Amino acid sequence: TIEPSSNLDSSSVAETTEDNPDGGCHIYRYGYYRTGISIVEGILEVNIIQITNIQMTESQAENSLVDFVVTCQGSLPTDVCTAISDPTCQVSRSVVCDPIVTDKCHLTVRRAFDEPGTYCINITLGDDTSQALASALISVNGGEFA
Repeated sequence: TIEPSSNLDSSSVAETTEDNPDGGCHIYRYGYYRTGISIVEGILEVNIIQITNIQMTESQAENSLVDFVVTCQGSLPTDVCTAISDPTCQVSRSVVCDPIVTDKCHLTVRRAFDEPGTYCINITLGDDTSQALASALISVNGGEFA
């Protein structure tokens, strides 16, 4: 069946419907169409440039705090997520996400580790249109890391 589309100029657009043997139908539209495309830069790259253990007093020794200094290129992130996994990066132990407000792509992410061990860390920076990831393998040894 060929019939003109009701919302466009009938001289330039036609719509074809044909039955399909499997019970459905296909609609083919021929003509001129217009749309707009927005190109966004997005977050292009994330790097962990420094990992620092935070010195704790003996009364606070139940958790080891580690600061990750992270940089990125591209657009500015609006949130940061940290996934802490086993050393193989297969079994997730925790995921923490926080909104951030920054005017440059250089930030410090502080995370707590409740027991010594080796961990895979995935830090993801994101905005409304993109995400970028950096990973590191660290060993936390009772208040210190390697």
